[in-house]
Amino acid sequence: MLVDLSRAIGTYLQDVFVNNLDWWVLLGFMAQFFFTARFVVQWIASERAGRSVIPVAFWFFSIGGGALLLIYALYRKDPVFIAGQALGLFVYLRNLYLILRETKREPASAI
Repeated sequence: MLVDLSRAIGTYLQDVFVNNLDWWVLLGFMAQFFFTARFVVQWIASERAGRSVIPVAFWFFSIGGGALLLIYALYRKDPVFIAGQALGLFVYLRNLYLILRETKREPASAI
């Protein structure tokens, strides 16, 4: 029984990670890399500051990962995934806009 289960799992993993590997799956992995990178960047920045911070790079990685995952979701025609990524992308872009707008105001108010 364990041998059959082991073979079934091996066959499944072979099918998912090898047989279905194409350009779109590679794009999905690249998008996932961006999302992982954003958390690593945020963690490092927080450790350096000794408090929780969200650096601007976090939002750039979020936009990169969100845009690539949205493209991937559109290709896969997954409505739940499309809606989630589109909303997330809007939030990431809005946060970056607010940060950039605040950055432009700061030098003018310092005069």
